[in-house]
Amino acid sequence: MTIVMTLLVRDEEDILRENLAFHLDRGVDHVILMDNASVDGTAEIAHDFARSGVLTYLHQPEDDYAQGRWVTAMARRAFDEFGAAWVINNDADEFWWPRHGSLRDALATIPPDALAASAERTNFVARTPETGRFWQRMDVRCRVSLNPLGRPLPGKVAHRGAADIEVAQGNHAATRPGQAPSVAPAPILILHFPVRTRAQLVNKIAKGGAAYARNTDLDPGIGSTWRILYDTLRRDGLDAVYEGDLYDAARIGAGLRDGSLIRDERLKQALAALPVART
Repeated sequence: MTIVMTLLVRDEEDILRENLAFHLDRGVDHVILMDNASVDGTAEIAHDFARSGVLTYLHQPEDDYAQGRWVTAMARRAFDEFGAAWVINNDADEFWWPRHGSLRDALATIPPDALAASAERTNFVARTPETGRFWQRMDVRCRVSLNPLGRPLPGKVAHRGAADIEVAQGNHAATRPGQAPSVAPAPILILHFPVRTRAQLVNKIAKGGAAYARNTDLDPGIGSTWRILYDTLRRDGLDAVYEGDLYDAARIGAGLRDGSLIRDERLKQALAALPVART
């Protein structure tokens, strides 16, 4: 079973190296990465992995966040060029944690008639202070995860490799022409680190929100979270949003006591055991 992961990234130098190292260690065979006009160290990190032969680097200069079209092209390439049995369309802030064994073991449990495998996501909370690597300080997650608008956090899907696969904007669904969607739950939990620092959040929303605004092909209802946060950024800034996501020691202690938060050090321990912890 060949597993290929696609990654669409923009300015993710604070988390990309860890994401790649983790998934390659957990069973991903190859990564197809599309760099959407990053201006930080993202490209350099990707090229480090490309030199090892485990990553294909693509540069995407367009700035309209046509995620569905771009990811669909990468997913089809995963099948055509690498013979992917399964494709994981991932974001840099998501770590697909197999509940037992490897990702290969987890995906092997999916019934053969299912096109896709669904995985729930769980949010890890931003911590003070912001110094140090994200995975060393962010070891507490929400028992019930919500998006920035207070709505239930949707899961993601991996899908079987196919030359005619269509991946929806957001990586929440995958379809094939003429085939009824069939999705089975996977024994995988996606560890999600959406807000890591104030600067990272502002940069993400400023660039991503502007890109959504430039895309005239998408229905205005698609990407509503990005669009609303972008409007908030332009109108009031994101301080209130960031402060709502930020946890100090007292707030974490209270959350652990009342059960709204869960300490989860699995990723911390996994990354500490990899060479990435020493780079």
